[in-house]
Amino acid sequence: MTRPPPLDETCALFLDVDGTLLDIAPRPELVRVPSELPSLLARLTDQRGGALALISGRSVNDVDVLFRPWRGAIAGLHGAERRHADGRLAVAADSPAAREAATAIERLRQPLAGLAQRLPGVWLEDKQRTLALHYRDAPAHGGEILHCAERLVRQSGGALRLIAGKMVVELQPLLYGKDGAIAAYMAEAPFHGRLPVFLGDDTTDEDGFAEVNRRGGHSVRVGGSKPGTLARYALPSVAAARTWLATGAGR
Repeated sequence: MTRPPPLDETCALFLDVDGTLLDIAPRPELVRVPSELPSLLARLTDQRGGALALISGRSVNDVDVLFRPWRGAIAGLHGAERRHADGRLAVAADSPAAREAATAIERLRQPLAGLAQRLPGVWLEDKQRTLALHYRDAPAHGGEILHCAERLVRQSGGALRLIAGKMVVELQPLLYGKDGAIAAYMAEAPFHGRLPVFLGDDTTDEDGFAEVNRRGGHSVRVGGSKPGTLARYALPSVAAARTWLATGAGR
C-alpha cells in the first residue's frame, strides 16, 4: 500500500481523532494533544474554506475540549452527533429506529457494567448513545468480552452493531456510522463538490473508507497497511499523519 498523494487544498478533509491525530492512551482522558495541533487544524480548515470535519467516536464536547480554541465541523459518537461547519448542531432525527436503539443501549448498560466490574482491568466507557468496553490493561479477557458483546448485540434485535477496535469493543446504534456522517457533510456546503479525503486507523473507520472510495476520494489508513482494510493508502504512524497534514498546510 502506497503513501497518499500530497494533500490538495481543494479537497474536503475528514479526520479521525484517536489513533490518527492523537496517539492512543491507556484511557481516553489521558491523550496528549501537541500544542501546535489546534493551530494546524485551523490552518487546514481556513485553507479549504471550512471543509474539514473531525469524525470521532468521542462526543462533540470532548473533541472541543481537546482541540480548543479550534472549533469547526465535528461528527461525534460515530455520527450520532454532528456540528455543521457554520457551528449549527444537526438535530437528531426522532425515528422508531432511533428510539429502539436508545432502548437497547439502556437495557445493556447494566450487564456491561457488571461485566467490567467482574473482570479486573476492564472498564466501561458510557457515552450515553454508545457503550464501549476497554480491555487494554487486560488483553487476556479479549475473547470473553467479544463473545459476551456479540451475544448482547444479537439480543438487541438488530438495533445495535458491534465494532471491535484496538483493545475495545463498542456497541453502537446500527443507524449511525462514519460513512453516514461523511455523506451528510458531502451533501452540504462547504464540502459539496470537493474530493473527499479521510484519515482513520481502526475498524470503526472502515465504513468511512468505503464511503470515500465510493466517491472516488482518498482513503488513508494511519498505522500502516492492514489485511482486509478498505483504505487505498497508508501512513505509518500518527506522527507521519501529522507531518503529512502539516506539509499540506504549507509548513
